[in-house]
Amino acid sequence: MQNAFDYLSALGYRYKMQICNMKTTAKITVNRWISLGLLLMACVLLFILSYFPALIEAYYSVICYPVLAKLLRYLTGFIPFSLGDIGYVFTVIYLIYNILQLVLKIKQRSINKQLLNRIIFKLLKTGLWCYLIFKLFWGLNYDRLGIAHQLSLAPKKYSKEAVVAITHQLIDSLNACRRQFKDSVLPNIGSKIITDRALKGYAYAAVNWPFLNYTQPSVKQSLYSVVGDYIGFTGYFNPITGEAQVRSDIPNLLVPYITCHEMAHQLGYASESEANFVGYLTAMASKDLYFRYSAYLELFSYAQSEEVLLFGKEKDFKAFEATLLYNRTHLDRLVIKDRKAIRTFFQKRQNRLSPAVTSMYDQYLKLNKQAAGIDSYNEVIGWLIAYQQKNGGI
Repeated sequence: MQNAFDYLSALGYRYKMQICNMKTTAKITVNRWISLGLLLMACVLLFILSYFPALIEAYYSVICYPVLAKLLRYLTGFIPFSLGDIGYVFTVIYLIYNILQLVLKIKQRSINKQLLNRIIFKLLKTGLWCYLIFKLFWGLNYDRLGIAHQLSLAPKKYSKEAVVAITHQLIDSLNACRRQFKDSVLPNIGSKIITDRALKGYAYAAVNWPFLNYTQPSVKQSLYSVVGDYIGFTGYFNPITGEAQVRSDIPNLLVPYITCHEMAHQLGYASESEANFVGYLTAMASKDLYFRYSAYLELFSYAQSEEVLLFGKEKDFKAFEATLLYNRTHLDRLVIKDRKAIRTFFQKRQNRLSPAVTSMYDQYLKLNKQAAGIDSYNEVIGWLIAYQQKNGGI
């Protein structure tokens, strides 16, 4: 009798514990969905905020972001290697591990409705957190008023004639700049010296435009320079660590302008065309011949690409050929030599993967309000034309 009583007591206790566990589990599940809902609401509010660029410019881009960016550069600037690049490795390992775990469960047929719900929940939560962190750390800068507001510029749709005219001016500037080098062979300047000179360029530019004040540099050589041949980058910015990365294997002549461009991203100019234009302003302000030549060379490439695009749209092949012939015959032979060396470098590294990655980046830019996608880099010519019309000269 005592044994039967003990058995019934144990059974009752077990049942009671199961009920408690079910309640606790249910409570945790409800709390988790509530937290996901709150996270979703925060993301929706940030999305709505993107339609108010004046608010973002006044409070985020001018007040909040500069403090955050400077703090990140201060924390990472003294470290000789890129923390962001290390972070990418761990992120990839984490993703591969989770994918393998999922594949293993599918093969073992251990996927059930409860596990599937957990996977969907985790994916949703991770995606929302990524969006929230990206937007707060940097992404809201895509929605700001930006350099147009700060310089009181109004870039408009430019004509084919305006592009041709600016291209001719860039040719003249390129030639004049190249002829000032005493030797036919350009110097090969170290990355540390280039960063220091870029910093001076921003300091000079900040005299006229205080919003370009840049301190606490954090510019690193990319740990993935070789991968750049497949992904198609020459430099990039990590918004989570605040670091700017530049490829270490590209022709040295490209590095000054790329460094100025990535520093512009660090200051909160998210748009590629804006970063290009800020890079141009600071390279010109640096008073360094090598920097000016690097900037002119890059801008000429963008201008000529725009010429090709505009003449191609009109299918005016005679004008197209005449324009390219003019550019070729008016460029200094040493400028042609420098451009050929750069072109040869990238032609040797062409591969099948790069176009696919470029297409993905094109979609990323379009999602972030850069309608021209990868062609938005060329839109710096619109900024240059607007700036010239207002201030004269380039």
